Amino acid sequence: MPRAAVAEAFQRWQTANPTPTTELEYGNGFQLLVAVVLSAQSTDKGVNLATRRLFPVAPDAAAMATLGEAGIAEHIKTIGLYRNKAKNVAMLSRILLERHAGEVPADRGALEALPGVGRKTANVVLNTLFRQPTMAVDTHIFRVANRMGLAPGKDVLEVEKALLRRVPKDFLLDAHHWLILHGRYVCTARKPLCGQCIVRDLCEYRDKTD
Repeated sequence: MPRAAVAEAFQRWQTANPTPTTELEYGNGFQLLVAVVLSAQSTDKGVNLATRRLFPVAPDAAAMATLGEAGIAEHIKTIGLYRNKAKNVAMLSRILLERHAGEVPADRGALEALPGVGRKTANVVLNTLFRQPTMAVDTHIFRVANRMGLAPGKDVLEVEKALLRRVPKDFLLDAHHWLILHGRYVCTARKPLCGQCIVRDLCEYRDKTD
């Protein structure tokens, strides 16, 4: 897509949704971090159902560490890979207490040093919590970026770097959320809803649906 078309696409998404945010439910930075860790290979809806049980009893790192791996697992057993996720959440809670006074660090290296936290998770936290202009490329963003011709790339890191280059700075802080929502509800994997797409005329996808 030409840069002018990219800018126009984000202008339309912004007009339609001026204040986009994550669909994960959380009450503080620690809860956001945990929710994002739990969301790996799970839907936001499923994670929210689990954290509605978990966060009231363990709202912060100290309470989560006290609850422990078994207690966490009992509260999140409705989501996939819950045993491993419970182990990671218990461990990251202890590390946050030991190294960061229980607070979520605003540093990529420190975040990625936590169990269960990779580049994508770190990017979500840095963008959503600390409002840093990062781009967390999940399956939705990877698909949209390639399908539209917005920022093609062979892997998620290539797409991430391309988006950071091509998305106008005025839209960069919220671009992650607009792209995820577009991929989740409009530019879906099996059959994109092109007839409902507000950027259809800008998109370079050849096999548009009616």
